Amino acid sequence: MKTILVTGGSGYKGSVLIPKLLKKYKVISIDTEWFGKNLKSHPNLRIINLDIRNISKISMRNVDCIIHLASIANDTMSELDKNLSWEISALSTQLLLEKAIKDGVKRFIYASSGSVYGIKKEKKVIETLSLKPISLYNKAKMCTERIIQSYKDKIEIFIVRPATVCGYSPRMRFDISVNALTINALTKKKIIVFGGSQIRPNIHIDDITDLYLFLIKTRKKFTGIYNAGFENISIKSMAKIIQKKLKCKIKIIRDFTDPRSYRLDSSKLTKIGFKPKKGINNAIEDIIKMFNDGYIKDEPINHSVKWLKKVIKKKNI
Repeated sequence: MKTILVTGGSGYKGSVLIPKLLKKYKVISIDTEWFGKNLKSHPNLRIINLDIRNISKISMRNVDCIIHLASIANDTMSELDKNLSWEISALSTQLLLEKAIKDGVKRFIYASSGSVYGIKKEKKVIETLSLKPISLYNKAKMCTERIIQSYKDKIEIFIVRPATVCGYSPRMRFDISVNALTINALTKKKIIVFGGSQIRPNIHIDDITDLYLFLIKTRKKFTGIYNAGFENISIKSMAKIIQKKLKCKIKIIRDFTDPRSYRLDSSKLTKIGFKPKKGINNAIEDIIKMFNDGYIKDEPINHSVKWLKKVIKKKNI
């Protein structure tokens, strides 16, 4: 049985991915658990509470593949501590790769971001377009990609540039577009939209985690960079979809416009055989159900920026 190491294993994507991996593989999860312990025990799961910056302490001699999810997860979070963002993204990734290659790991899958393209007017944002990041988070992701690519002759590399992920997770996040709008509709009966015309690509959390599973088995000749986003839609349109499912008001603040607007074209990914199964509608319905059934609440820990502020202050990171 193969062994997969997942960094950020207790995070938003990791806590959905790892139960899927455990159906086929042994798994090592590495996570600081700043946002909670979100994995259930399993005979084939080893949970290591560790800061990725200390990755040299871990042996990877029996690891077949690494799925590198650990990150300071968005623009606003990255600005809280700029050094922390660079250390976890660029520096720690280099340390992770050096250790992986030394210990004989064959494959490395990296979760980058579709936001590395910056603001694009093209209707099809494909992998060969220039990268023009506009925030610290985007810049850190771009530089980390370049570090990873410098090792491509020593280890099989897949770099995934995901759209904004949406849907339910044991480590719930209400600081990303579809999830944030949905929880506001549920708890406040009102959605506030800043601007609204910005286009954002989206991917359901089940699809992005299924993609990582897909890439573990993908043939070596397909290594490279892949966009992963299948619904390009405006923020205003997202709000209207939610409004149809929940009785709520939409308030549009037009004099405040978030400049981030881009589409992703993921045809390169579909050409190697990956097909998405879910979308925004599924994500909204899942969140509504889990909220109504009492599995998720609008708690501080689910708002990443505010929670990370507390963590940084408490732990003096």
